[in-house]
Amino acid sequence: MILVVIEHEEGAPDRLSSEALTVGRGLATATGEPLHAVAWGPDAAGVAGALAVHGVGVLHAIEDPRLDEYAPGALGKALGQLIERDRPTAVVGTGSERGTEVLAHAAARTGLPLMANATEVRPGDAWQVTRQRWGGSLLEEARLDGPIRLLTVAPHALEPAIAPAPSQVTIEPFAPDLADRDLRVRITSRVPAEAGRISLADARVVVGGGRGVGSAEGFAELDELAGLLGGAVGVSRVVTSAGWRPHAQQVGQTGTRIAPDLYIACGISGAIQHIVGCRSAKAILAINTDRDAPMVTRATYAVIGDLHTVLPAIITAVRAAK
Repeated sequence: MILVVIEHEEGAPDRLSSEALTVGRGLATATGEPLHAVAWGPDAAGVAGALAVHGVGVLHAIEDPRLDEYAPGALGKALGQLIERDRPTAVVGTGSERGTEVLAHAAARTGLPLMANATEVRPGDAWQVTRQRWGGSLLEEARLDGPIRLLTVAPHALEPAIAPAPSQVTIEPFAPDLADRDLRVRITSRVPAEAGRISLADARVVVGGGRGVGSAEGFAELDELAGLLGGAVGVSRVVTSAGWRPHAQQVGQTGTRIAPDLYIACGISGAIQHIVGCRSAKAILAINTDRDAPMVTRATYAVIGDLHTVLPAIITAVRAAK
């Protein structure tokens, strides 16, 4: 079987899990293996209905109330026990921080090879994998071998797709053998996000600001435009280093990787670390005074001019259209 490790929210797999399921279904088709999934946390079994469109035949619901909160070591051990019991051909996980961490724990416990950030997998006698290296700044062609292959899918490397026809999902509870010491690292409390705020990772429109914004006060125009478009504000690393905006808004290799329909990059030169974070945007509008800036040369559309002149004009036009 091909086993996909999913993360879920509100009874459905999240975006990165849908991408992993797409890769897993392709591997299942290519190898003639059935497609299974594994989930944990509150109401893990409740995800089954949403997995039918992905062609999943069996959902392994890890049952342990201690795993209602994230505990990477314990989850890695539970996943390792499931792998050793069922011996899947491959295990596919998300490229999220949590997905990568859990698979790393499972690989260490089972001694199996793990390849992270795959963008394409071609099974055969020796599986050929294309994967991102150095934060996505280059692609590597590699071979993944072993009795069971573990891999994660690079975030936003492909568009999630559903199966040609829905499947009938069977739920199989799985009770792992965990000790208290396995839960030494775990989530103990949460700080809720601001009510009504759109997540940077999920926003359909992102308005980004860099050094060219000039100051913390200069982001007022970006906030206004993002609000009008129902989007979120993102920033470059230099902005967070200057203390103008929080790190949670940073887009890039060491920040959040985004995949909006539109990314409006204002006063951002386009260092490779930032490009890595926004390369999955469907369209980029760059506003910059430097027509030779890397962000401008990579953009779908560009406006060469002072962002503090261009943005008010865009805001006026959007208000008129609305």
